[in-house]
Amino acid sequence: MENSNVVRLIRTFSTVEVRDVRKFLVSPFFNQRDDLVQLFDWIAREGALQKEAAWQHLNGNSPFDEQKLRLLMSYLHGLLEQYIAVKELSGNPLNLQLQLAIGYRKRGLGDALERVRKNLEKALEAQPLRNTFYHETRYQLQWEVHQLAYPKDPTNLSGLQELSNSADILYLAQKLRLVCLVTAHQSVYPSSSSPAPDPEEALIRAAERPDLAALPAIATYLHCYRMLRFPAEEIHFQQLKNLLLDPAGHFSAEEMHGLYILAINYCVRQINAGLARYFGEALDLYKVGLAKNYLLENGVLTRFTYHNVVASGIQTGELDWVRYFINEYKNRLEKRYRESSFSYNLARLEYARHNHSFVLELLQKANYRDPLLNLAAKTLLLKTYYELGEYDLLQSHLDAMRNYIHRKRVIGYHRTNYLNTIRYTEKLIRLNAWDKKAAEELRAAVDKEDVLTEKSFFQKVLHVTQ
Repeated sequence: MENSNVVRLIRTFSTVEVRDVRKFLVSPFFNQRDDLVQLFDWIAREGALQKEAAWQHLNGNSPFDEQKLRLLMSYLHGLLEQYIAVKELSGNPLNLQLQLAIGYRKRGLGDALERVRKNLEKALEAQPLRNTFYHETRYQLQWEVHQLAYPKDPTNLSGLQELSNSADILYLAQKLRLVCLVTAHQSVYPSSSSPAPDPEEALIRAAERPDLAALPAIATYLHCYRMLRFPAEEIHFQQLKNLLLDPAGHFSAEEMHGLYILAINYCVRQINAGLARYFGEALDLYKVGLAKNYLLENGVLTRFTYHNVVASGIQTGELDWVRYFINEYKNRLEKRYRESSFSYNLARLEYARHNHSFVLELLQKANYRDPLLNLAAKTLLLKTYYELGEYDLLQSHLDAMRNYIHRKRVIGYHRTNYLNTIRYTEKLIRLNAWDKKAAEELRAAVDKEDVLTEKSFFQKVLHVTQ
């Protein structure tokens, strides 16, 4: 039973939802079978699940009938899906009002429909969202009003014109969002077989109409598209950033999550291109995104975002805020990555503060099971040993690090990067501090190296050496 659809679905329900589902199931409007309620209670309560035990719970000692049990599970699954749909519908009062308008239109109750229309339009304008949901709701409401009004006055086409305008807005907003997603995907996977967007020129030209380009649902994705398509033109990123930081809240949290990720990824690409000032741009987005929970997924912060926030804060020198962040968001991390991510990032902070003894204590005690995080920690330890002048310990550490890379078979970019880090560190500790020519040659080699994430560390050390 464990892999059945109904069991997998029930496992996703929170404690509160389990209580709500039971209320749903005992309502005679939705269900009149007591055995389905009993089956739900048993599945929600039990740990290990066996079909025979479920049957016995429902039917006592009567002979096991797998076909009947399958039917019961299927009926229960259908009801649970109905619960989810009802919950999603009723979660937004505007959806209920729209469905009420549809119901009144079907019954030909024009006065009631007009009352609902006024209330819905007032509520729609009062709430902050100006995304596709807003425009789609407006369109659907206008459609219901037209459906009732047209038979009474077939010569009046004003309703169709309003519908046409609303359809244009809705199409452009949805299409621009999709084009942004395709463009972002192609920037990461340029050789992928993702479908090419429809001809963009006409779409962008239509979206640039002054009356449309001022709408948040279009303006935001228009700036996002330009940022992705023309990354060298910084103004597009700044325009998008200003819209994202606007406290008006025109988009849902789910949409804001996607927009923030696109903007932050743009900053990361600019940083990788050597534009260090984008650490500050990224940190601005991280701070607001965290404060408003846009960067969390179901209350969880990914370890990658956790690492990137710390890196941005350290690079911008906001070390006190970084300490706050590391501690404040520790428990938002997935449990299996929590302690390792916490200790590593705390070590990064202490390294930035030149507290080398704390770095050694944190890194030497930690157990990093993720190979890439382990290598990042080993690299931080490498730099700490060098700055302490512990060259014998450093050489032993480099030997162990090289063996680890060969043993773990870290492939591609990461393998090359960390082997280069080891190679240049060994050259560095063998370098005669008085040999200016050798130092210059080593620095030139570092400058030319394509795959070396610690390039700035070597450049800084060699600059001092000179």
